[in-house]
Amino acid sequence: MNTHTGIDATIVALERTHGGAVAHVELRGGKGNILTAEMMREVRYTLAGLAHDHTVKVVILSGEGNHFSFGASVAEHTRELAEEMLREFHGLILDVAKLDLPIVTCVSGMCLGGALELALSGHLIFADATAVFGQPEITLGVFAPPASVLLPLRLGFARAEELLVTGESITAARALEIGLVNKLFDDRDALRAGTDAWIEKHILPKSASSLRIAIYAERLPMVATLAATLPRLERLYVEELMATHDANEGIQAYLEKRAPVWTDD
Repeated sequence: MNTHTGIDATIVALERTHGGAVAHVELRGGKGNILTAEMMREVRYTLAGLAHDHTVKVVILSGEGNHFSFGASVAEHTRELAEEMLREFHGLILDVAKLDLPIVTCVSGMCLGGALELALSGHLIFADATAVFGQPEITLGVFAPPASVLLPLRLGFARAEELLVTGESITAARALEIGLVNKLFDDRDALRAGTDAWIEKHILPKSASSLRIAIYAERLPMVATLAATLPRLERLYVEELMATHDANEGIQAYLEKRAPVWTDD
């Protein structure tokens, strides 16, 4: 049960503009806006409140500072904490995917790992030229469950598999080229202004109730796929992956700031 009585604005900030029709949700987790379990819970709580407010027409998701987010906390990926972390994270991803509101994720700087999965579970991704995208999990000896579902759905298998198998990061220009990013702006100020202008032109003139129904309709197949597949991938991660030497070694090596020593087991 969620026992929150309000949003912790030091972690997640909510601001309403345009007469309440636009909800700005900002991650506030320090330099890298790391997605800790606590931040995930705050984002879920914030979105749950918006889900029942029928004056909202669109959500803008962004990160405070120079980076959207470095991703989920690696320290919470250890064998002891992985199951709880994945449960919370997958709950967040499903909450975002099921929200009957268009979500525009605005990305500056790093958008890696769980941060990219969070963006993928929304609708549109707008970025500025500083943005960098990637799913580096395989370089730590693990994999990205939500991205394993969402990247192929959004990009097709060929492009998705390149990102998932190599763990390489791509520039904002490349992300636009392959269809990961919908709109690209020169800098953070242009990103903010351009997002506002796009929303004022394409979203605000529309019926809030019709938008919600349209979003629900177009999301049905994706939500059904996520809901059916994530529990299986969660078990694969916790019961099989985290039983291997290399998955634990990759996480520990990252935390100790050293190169991993793989045994291929």
